[in-house]
Amino acid sequence: MLKRFSVSLEEELLEKFDDYIGRHGYSNRSEAVRDLLRSKLISEEWEQDSEVVGVVTLVYDHHQAKLQERITEAQHDFFQLITSSTHVHMDHHNCLEVTIVKGHASAVRELAEQMIALRGVKSGNLTMSSTGDGLH
Repeated sequence: MLKRFSVSLEEELLEKFDDYIGRHGYSNRSEAVRDLLRSKLISEEWEQDSEVVGVVTLVYDHHQAKLQERITEAQHDFFQLITSSTHVHMDHHNCLEVTIVKGHASAVRELAEQMIALRGVKSGNLTMSSTGDGLH
């Protein structure tokens, strides 16, 4: 069941929100507000260390001494979180490692931070989400 409510905003903030809506392809303000609320509520779930799924993305130079071994060690240390891992050769020097994980937010963050901090990782990112149960 949908419920209506009103929101009062300063004109400048509303203009920025409307620009945001346009840049992100929303057809109306309600859709944008719903997505922003869901996103914030899901991020609070992470803070409560609930069950999440995530993707750890690494870009690195495969010529970096023993880096691939250290990535594999980190993955083995957290094997219970890892659902899948894919290794892609981007060019002669660079590789992309994508690791799909599922578990408590704190453990997922710990694994991601360890992998991203490895010497030789050029770029690293963790994207987490949850089912958002209860946010219908």
